[in-house]
Amino acid sequence: MGGDAISGISAGNSGLSPSASEITIREAFVRRLDKQGFEGDINLQVSSRLVSSTDNSIYQRLPAAVIHPRTQEDLNRAVRAAADGELTLAIRGGGTGTNGQSLTDGIVLDVSRHLDRILDFDAEAGTVTVEPGVILARLNAFLKPHGFFFPPTVSTATRATIGGMIATDASGKGSRIYGRTSDYIETMDVVLSDGTDLQVGRLTAPQLEEAMSGKGLAARAYREVHRVVTEQADEIRRVFPDMNRGLTGYNLQNVLLEDGSFHIARLLAGSEGTLALTKKVVLRVRRLPKYRQLIVVRYASFNDTLRDVQTLLPANPSAVEVLDDRVLAKAQQDVTWHALERVLGTRSALPVKGMSFVEFVGDDLDVLQEQMAYAVTLLANSPHKPIDHKAVSDPDIIANLWTLREKSVGLLGRPEGHRQGVPFVEDTAVPPEVLPEYVSEFRDILDGYGLSYGMFGHADVGCLHVRPFLDMLTPQDRALIRPISDAVAALTKRHGGLLWGEHGRGFRGEFSPLFFGETLFAELCRIKDVFDPKDIFNRGKLAPGSAGYPVDRIDGIPFKGSFDEDIAPALREPYALSISCNGNGACFNREPDMAMCPSYKATKDRSQSPKGRALLLRSWARLRSLPDNAPDRGMLPVLTEELKASLDTCLSCKACATQCPIRVDIPSMRSKFFATYFRDNRRPVRDYLVYWLEPLLAVGRQAPALANLLMHNPVSEAVLSRIGLVDLPHLKPARLGADSRVSRSWLRRNRHNPRAVILIQDSFTGSFDGGLIEKVHALLTSLGLDVKVTPVWDNGKARHVLGFRRGFGVTARQTLRKLRGLAAFGIPVVSLDAATGLMFTQEYREVSGDTPVPAVLPLETYLRGQIEQGAFAQIQTAGKAESLTVISHCTEQAARPESAGDWAFILRHFGVPVQAGKAGCCGMAGLFGHQKEQASLSRQIFDQNWAGKVKQPVLATGFSCRCQTERMAGHRPSHPAEALISALQEHS
Repeated sequence: MGGDAISGISAGNSGLSPSASEITIREAFVRRLDKQGFEGDINLQVSSRLVSSTDNSIYQRLPAAVIHPRTQEDLNRAVRAAADGELTLAIRGGGTGTNGQSLTDGIVLDVSRHLDRILDFDAEAGTVTVEPGVILARLNAFLKPHGFFFPPTVSTATRATIGGMIATDASGKGSRIYGRTSDYIETMDVVLSDGTDLQVGRLTAPQLEEAMSGKGLAARAYREVHRVVTEQADEIRRVFPDMNRGLTGYNLQNVLLEDGSFHIARLLAGSEGTLALTKKVVLRVRRLPKYRQLIVVRYASFNDTLRDVQTLLPANPSAVEVLDDRVLAKAQQDVTWHALERVLGTRSALPVKGMSFVEFVGDDLDVLQEQMAYAVTLLANSPHKPIDHKAVSDPDIIANLWTLREKSVGLLGRPEGHRQGVPFVEDTAVPPEVLPEYVSEFRDILDGYGLSYGMFGHADVGCLHVRPFLDMLTPQDRALIRPISDAVAALTKRHGGLLWGEHGRGFRGEFSPLFFGETLFAELCRIKDVFDPKDIFNRGKLAPGSAGYPVDRIDGIPFKGSFDEDIAPALREPYALSISCNGNGACFNREPDMAMCPSYKATKDRSQSPKGRALLLRSWARLRSLPDNAPDRGMLPVLTEELKASLDTCLSCKACATQCPIRVDIPSMRSKFFATYFRDNRRPVRDYLVYWLEPLLAVGRQAPALANLLMHNPVSEAVLSRIGLVDLPHLKPARLGADSRVSRSWLRRNRHNPRAVILIQDSFTGSFDGGLIEKVHALLTSLGLDVKVTPVWDNGKARHVLGFRRGFGVTARQTLRKLRGLAAFGIPVVSLDAATGLMFTQEYREVSGDTPVPAVLPLETYLRGQIEQGAFAQIQTAGKAESLTVISHCTEQAARPESAGDWAFILRHFGVPVQAGKAGCCGMAGLFGHQKEQASLSRQIFDQNWAGKVKQPVLATGFSCRCQTERMAGHRPSHPAEALISALQEHS
């Protein structure tokens, strides 16, 4: 059908309301899928399509449908259903492409949900067999106990899929010694455009002759590729640069190998799903190096940082990664910085404008030490005069440093005013020896437009990541994409480099003739035409065939900002974080020990992830801003309900508010959306009961036995179940004497007493876990502190979660008045529960405005500070007691990752063997685990993240975590303070 096929989003039209012809084409495809026996999920909902309309690029393109193949054969079925060429198929993995690689107006085949199995591992052969949706970090977690790893180390490892890495022939950190993804492909099973299967691997000359001898599509493809690489051998040698980051996107250079063998997988890797679809792959893996060492080097000039790379290369590091001052400034705002200040944050006489991470890996520690010593000697004699350097051998610090480096992409997306770092000249690569001069000219281009920008990258192989800061909501800044791209492409070509050195081409296919040359580009088109004559695979990317579909242009695809521009100013401010979400996909991780995002990890549904919810929120805000007669305005009711359903499964754990590099705080925006939604819709009765929960608890605490009898009987439980609440906890308030309560006379007497401290009773712990309040009071008293306890303070968290904004404000202001009354006396105020304690640094700041919120210290922060000031004598560990593991509340892990380490420090000081641990969300999150409709999801989240952890002795800081474990596992973990007081009692 050529240009008459589905067109999806067009400029100025979101395409949410498809035309009659588009519906007809889509419905025909779905019917053929059903007839083929497709076993996966088919999503036609506007929310699912919107979530797949963006990636980590500047573009937005709405697909006609999103399908999730459940079996490998489903890929064949999808291809056969699209065989008429009416629709294009774009396979999608991690969804983190920076150039729109998987964006399409056709059908998205998302393999990340179901095709994510590790099928086989052969330690003797050193190979692993995986499906395309396997995530790199999960693969390496599987391989680690066996002593192996898959070397290509991309910064998006926690969500990048192996299929996506093959599609772009990804490399990443350490490519200087480890190479690229294609270097590790043993065999690939792929689906060709006629729906047939082909297994590709390294072929000998006789095997190649046999492969070319048939009459089918596979044989024709082998013949055509063989013709090109033999007839054009001289042109390939002339055009392809001699660089670590080779010319991907039909890599003709490495198909015909020096020994005469033929490996067509080298061509398919990097082809971005335009030639075939990957079903499964056998990968070679390598032994994990035994040792890892790092040198952190600081410079007063980013140019000197780059120039010193050549100084350091004779020491043969595995990687030299660089960060400029813009990235470093952003990093200091990240939660991981606190733990790294001892390494990165020491003061220097000169401002730090650049930093290098120089890594050495190997199995011989003596050799590594020699390399490190040689590198230090090179630095000492360097003409570029680094400010200082520091060697790091602690594996945890090294891991955290690399985590910080991996966040660089996301950190630059954090807004500065109306502008944020955006990718479009993201991953250029030049010969490393010319990198400083190249960067200088690159800067001249950006400076000429008056732009600020951040730079980082793999300097040892000449690959640079650059993100100019633009306001993509303005036509003026969107108009800069073309001239800057053209100038950078010409500059890179002039320096013998590539415009796409790491992240693939995507919508930059129009620059292919510049880098391949007209002769080889014509051959790429012929190869595409043989593999995919009807152009059904990822149409518009890399190279056109003869079906009549041109390669898309970088400014021919709608920008996300052109849609966001429609959002009314009144909605831009409250939902600004949803607009600034850049799609880096950190929330798509499946790491069981990461707090973000529990609902996504359990469901694998990206509309239930922070990125998905952010996209739906800004799309909803846009539709609300359109005139009533706008074509898409009619879709507002549908999208509103689908957005509400997505937000209903959010646990409000707030991990996204800190672990997301952009800090896309979904719970905060969820609260605002619910406030708007329930102005137009009737609230359930349960919401009103929850609204009055804390005042009701105050009544119940006066007679807990009676309250428990009234609440926990068959009739009451049946009524509560009907309104959607199940398995509520029993009231167990603290019973402390009047002398333990804070009073004004005590406050006046202890204004200057360094041993005085005030403990807040929050409404959850104070109502349901009062025994812990009693024990903490006894603990602090036994340590010689003069401790007083507040009455139970309401916190309003449930009101905030449900969008009762006015009611929350009333509670918050009351609590802040009480806090300010205590703070006036200068006595430390300490909180016990993580979730409510963190409200003083999060939700209450919204209410407080410009008036600072007085400090409320977590108990572990206060105790560690006292220890470091010498307040408590150390106790030696007695005997060989079983070591415990401290696990922090998920909100605490995200906002205060040092919490578990602080508790471990405190407990070890008092002789308790303990270690800091991690777990994701327990699945409770306030009342979420007690909501009848979420009970199954709550259980699933617990089983996924906590069930295995609590088989061993753990200490849990969160009330929710202890409550949930008691519900699900039948036993209540102790709070760290309880373990501490038990140890002190034994010692005494």
